[in-house]
Amino acid sequence: MTHFDLNLITTFVTLYETQSVTLTAERLFVTQPSVSYALGKLRVQFDDALFVRNSRGMQPTRLAVQLYSGFKEASRCIDLTVSEARKFDAKHSSRHFRLALSDLGEMALLPRLLERLNESAPGIALEIVPLEIDQAGIWLTDGHIDAAICSRALDLTGIGQNTLINEHYVCLLDAAHPRIGSSMSMDQFLAESHVVVTRTSGHGMAEDVLQKLVVKRRIRLRLPHFSVLPKIIPGSELLVILPSQIAKHFCEMRLQRPLKMLALPFEVPAFDVTLHWHARSLKSTAISWFLEQTQQALGGVQP
Repeated sequence: MTHFDLNLITTFVTLYETQSVTLTAERLFVTQPSVSYALGKLRVQFDDALFVRNSRGMQPTRLAVQLYSGFKEASRCIDLTVSEARKFDAKHSSRHFRLALSDLGEMALLPRLLERLNESAPGIALEIVPLEIDQAGIWLTDGHIDAAICSRALDLTGIGQNTLINEHYVCLLDAAHPRIGSSMSMDQFLAESHVVVTRTSGHGMAEDVLQKLVVKRRIRLRLPHFSVLPKIIPGSELLVILPSQIAKHFCEMRLQRPLKMLALPFEVPAFDVTLHWHARSLKSTAISWFLEQTQQALGGVQP
């Protein structure tokens, strides 16, 4: 293995993370046959299948799992060395950045970020990775993403952060709800049926408060995302708790039946929406630039 092709490392790492030949080709801007050819060379080099196709995609073998951490670190070192040796010119760069963002972030924050990036760096590519709050810190540490925006602190060594927005939770409901007018009592709140969005979005603070109050709601529907709410809440008698900024956005949408947002009848602490990155990223001129652009585009957005 004295003449190992270093280009194969990038293919291996990307295939390991995507578990898809198609996604690997898209991310590396090559054809699928090129990825298959590279995988063939890797299999010959290591005398192992490395990735086996099943119903979940291209699953790594035990040897591939063993190789991944070393290859990932090597890939990071190569990327950083090349980045530092090559002066980053935002206006002419075709650099690819990866940002973990929830569906709420996509609706409320992404348009502002894209507007700024289009002005300052029209050639760069941005990939949004669906946020999994329990994985975000690991993704930053592993280099799977360049940055993450979420509403929960990522308590891992080496993770930096900067607050973008201070937010609070409200209740969203149909504007013509038959039993709730311009304000809402706790009895009214508990008497109605509710929609709950799962904790993988990072928004579980209100649920924690209700548990401490030892009260139970009637949960009618559980969802993995907030984005479908404008199609569910209008015309229904359902209530849902969500951040005020996106609730305001939903209320301003042109829907067949308008929505309204009300203050919650119990105290839930305000929270920060925060940009996170790994400390080693600051050694990269390109990633430092991306973090700065994100902070300038989104910092101080009023909820």
